[in-house]
Amino acid sequence: MFLVTGATGGIGRRVVRLLRERETPVRAFVRLTSRYGELEHRGADIFIGDLQQQKDIQKACQGVQYIVSAHGSDGNPLALDYRANIELIDQAKANEVQHFVFISVLGAERGYEDAPVFKAKAAVERYLQSSGLNYTILRPAGLASNLLPLAERFRDTGIYLLIGDPKNRTSIVSTDDLARMVVESVTAAGARNQILPVGGPEILLREDIPRILGRIFNKEPIIINLPIFVIDGLRGALAFVNPQLQKNLGTFRTLLANEFFCTNEQIARLEGIFGWKLETLENFLRRYLAV
Repeated sequence: MFLVTGATGGIGRRVVRLLRERETPVRAFVRLTSRYGELEHRGADIFIGDLQQQKDIQKACQGVQYIVSAHGSDGNPLALDYRANIELIDQAKANEVQHFVFISVLGAERGYEDAPVFKAKAAVERYLQSSGLNYTILRPAGLASNLLPLAERFRDTGIYLLIGDPKNRTSIVSTDDLARMVVESVTAAGARNQILPVGGPEILLREDIPRILGRIFNKEPIIINLPIFVIDGLRGALAFVNPQLQKNLGTFRTLLANEFFCTNEQIARLEGIFGWKLETLENFLRRYLAV
């Protein structure tokens, strides 16, 4: 039995779907207000709970052999990215879980002090490594599925908003590839007790993304490139109005202001461990947009 947190999110939903396609038992940890009908239809064991409640985590972890932490921060990195994962790891130890898969973020080790999500992920990585559990830590550079809403807007308008340096490099991973890595990490010898940077097979410039969309939709992209100080100005305005949102924007700014890409050697290692060729961003988008 797998336990998957964040089961209705972009990664978690795909992990549950893949496990059920393989007829593997899976418990999907969901919120009462989330849309979990598809997961229920596929035969997942639906556990309705709150990751901020210790008792819910304790109950969800009973009788499982594998745990996949795929939930996001939902605006509260301390409670969800940090505390919930620490409790999940503690319960994994108490229940003698065989393998723990943690979705982190590329660059977690860089020490970005102004990015709460990065700080929380880094602390959880350290805790998991010292837990004595078998683990796999996956650090995606960026998820292709996050670009789907932008692609839909581009299809309607031809406009692409790009904040920050358009020459910054990125290597966006197919979210389907990442889900497959999650599932196969528990049996792949090369993934055991490893931290794996995860990206797509190409190192792209951020300005390449609207060009890819232009090819897909046969449109000349209109790129609106705003400087990073636009985010700085917004954060300053929020300092006294909404301090929590101001802090969360620190993570957003970090993502926009820095490069997050995997080297060719890191991608080759991933393909060697899991035994398949990674999907390009353009192919992922064409599949989902039916173009």
